[in-house]
Amino acid sequence: MQVADEKYRIQNENGNLDIFAIGKKGKDLLKSKKYNVVDSNIEIFDSLNYSNVLAMVKKIIEDFVNNKYDVVELVYNQFKNAAVQILVEEQFLPIIYEERIMDRFESSTEYIFEPSKEYIIEELIPKSLQVQFFKILLDSHASEHGARMTAMHKATDNATDLIRELQLQYNKARQASITKEILEIVGGAEALNE
Repeated sequence: MQVADEKYRIQNENGNLDIFAIGKKGKDLLKSKKYNVVDSNIEIFDSLNYSNVLAMVKKIIEDFVNNKYDVVELVYNQFKNAAVQILVEEQFLPIIYEERIMDRFESSTEYIFEPSKEYIIEELIPKSLQVQFFKILLDSHASEHGARMTAMHKATDNATDLIRELQLQYNKARQASITKEILEIVGGAEALNE
């Protein structure tokens, strides 16, 4: 069973790779491989809710805005289903703008933004990043539970097969013992009759 705890990787101005590990397994693995783990949070999954994640993501955004890091990348398990988790590495900051051409839906309508566009962007982008980070943690948490559930299901199946095999061996041994006793009784009775 392979369950990778998520982490976010941040590269500082010196070109060094700084890692913030989320989860005990990720932290222990990265430290054993001699990576530069600058911080970790191993209790987040004990009470995973938006308010607990908010402080963590605000610190990440603040470090990026203050030019402590040039790039923030997230590495996590994306939940597909209980048996399949996909390891994903994606850039969190700076935000990558993907230009999408929508020929059929182009509109020449002008919009009036109230409050201003700047205010909306200042409020909306941080909230969007916070929700995205929280979604990533939820994905990773669901992936871990899915992997555990699959492992337990396989262990249960293996235990059931083992019980069935042992029951068959027990029944064969018991039948051989009964047959031996019957043969001894019949042999003894034959000896008495002669």
